[in-house]
Amino acid sequence: MSVLPEPMAENGYLADHVDLLQRSLRHWSGRDLIEVDGSLADAAKRVWEAPFVVLSHGTGPDPILTYGNRMALELFELSWDELTRLPSRLTAEAPEREERARLLARVRDRGYIDDYTGIRVSRSGRRFRIEAATVWNLIEPNGMVVGQAATFDTWRDL
Repeated sequence: MSVLPEPMAENGYLADHVDLLQRSLRHWSGRDLIEVDGSLADAAKRVWEAPFVVLSHGTGPDPILTYGNRMALELFELSWDELTRLPSRLTAEAPEREERARLLARVRDRGYIDDYTGIRVSRSGRRFRIEAATVWNLIEPNGMVVGQAATFDTWRDL
């Protein structure tokens, strides 16, 4: 995945990427990230402005984050440019990275999980626990896995 521009009206709030997130989640879980009742751009704007976190990263040995909605940027205390340059492993503290790697391997093998709980860290070092996160593989229509995504709406500062 290439670096995406920051979501805004002029680029349809990255509707194509949000559609990939939505289609992939539906494929694995039968659930939708959000209800789509208008255009893809409308749905993408609602994801961008949602009160829950949505993140994605690409593939590769040290995947870089490719998307984070406004709530993700606020929670992790990052700008769009910082987020889209950050290896996703750095959202966890060093002791938590091994557990995070096991989680991602589980998702890779199963397609998705909806029961992840773990500790994450913001740019300033603020630690927080996420609970009941859903993590899933991003797949193109041809079945090729192009990344992973996560969403959660429950976290608490530690």
